[in-house]
Amino acid sequence: MGNREQLLRDIGIADFVLTELILFLDTHPDDRNAMEYFNHYNKIKVQMEKEFSQKYFPLNTRLADCNKEWRWGAAPLPWEGECG
Repeated sequence: MGNREQLLRDIGIADFVLTELILFLDTHPDDRNAMEYFNHYNKIKVQMEKEFSQKYFPLNTRLADCNKEWRWGAAPLPWEGECG
């Protein structure tokens, strides 16, 4: 597995953790530990997304840095076999 694939995998893992924490916090809004975990993993995920976007291509339009070059279309398309 290359660096790009590993970084995408790690972003997916962080996203899964955050989704689970969101669901937990919906039913336990006063749980301080869960909020700390959420903030911690959210910070990690944002950093990994920024790193990925700088090295390869933006994962969403929020990360598309138009000041340098337009790379939104640089991502492989699903039928190109790199999305799975």
